[in-house]
Parts: sequence; C-alpha cells; structure tokens
Amino acid sequence: MPKNYLKKFIPNPEKLKQSKALGLLGAQIYEANLWHLNRKSVARAFFNGLFWAFIPMPFQMLASALLAVPLRANIPLSIALVWITNPLTMPFVFYFNYKVGTLILGSHDEKNFQLSVEWIWDKMEHIWMPLYVGSIVSGLIVGAISYAAITILWRLHVIKRWKERKLRNNK
Repeated sequence: MPKNYLKKFIPNPEKLKQSKALGLLGAQIYEANLWHLNRKSVARAFFNGLFWAFIPMPFQMLASALLAVPLRANIPLSIALVWITNPLTMPFVFYFNYKVGTLILGSHDEKNFQLSVEWIWDKMEHIWMPLYVGSIVSGLIVGAISYAAITILWRLHVIKRWKERKLRNNK
C-alpha cells in the first residue's frame, strides 16, 4: 500500500519536537494530522497542495505549508503536491489558467501570444487579471475534485479491506 511506503519519508514526531526552527511556529505545528497519513489529512493535503500548484507565485511551497496548519492537512504531502507545476509543466498549466481567466472575465485573448519571458513581462499589465482569476478558479476546482476523489477512493479501499478481513475470519 502507498501509505506504508510513504511512511518511510515522513519525519519522526520526536525529531520534529527537537527542531528549533519548527518551534518558532508554536505548538500547533506538532498536531498529529499535520504529519500522519489518514483520510482527512491526505484529502486536505491534496486540496491544499494542488490549489497552490495552480497559483503563479514564488514560494508556493511555503504558502502550502503555512495553510496546511489551519487546514490540518498533511504538511509533507501538501508541499510535495505543489511540484505538480514544475519548470516543465508550468508554462502549459499557466497558459491553461490564462485561457480559463479570459473565458470567465470575457476579456479579449491575446492573439499574438508567445511563450517567452520577455513577452509575458511586456504584456503583464494586460494578462495578470485573467491569469490570476483563471489560476484561482482552476486551483479551487482541481483541489475540490482531488479532495472528493481521495475521500471516496480511501473509503472504497477501507470497505474492500473490511470485506477481505471478514472473508478471512469466516473461513
């Protein structure tokens, strides 16, 4: 099961309590849901991490980690999911977000769109609003779908395991 595999990479709670850097964030950072893999913390981590993955901003991982605390989402998973948008996928995701934003706002689409840093910086005053509106909407939709999917899949897996256990015990 993936849960057992992922447990190898999740930090030990005792080591976390010894970390002076995490101590600055207060006692809330040591809450069990923030570090353990359970249905609710994983589903919330998917919502949180994928939402921030769609937002074009620096320090997405930091924003994801900070929001994971009040959401009680798994912090390591929230941070890892932000990397869905990496240097290879970022241009495609953000272009899609821009297109979604132009549809929502009804603004005109840049006909001479070029996927270059120079062009984007030159046109930023015209494209920032559709880009961010599309990013927020896309992030919320993808996050909500992933939250629901994780919740349903986890529940189905538990039911399957119950049935298997019942069959084993009835033999």
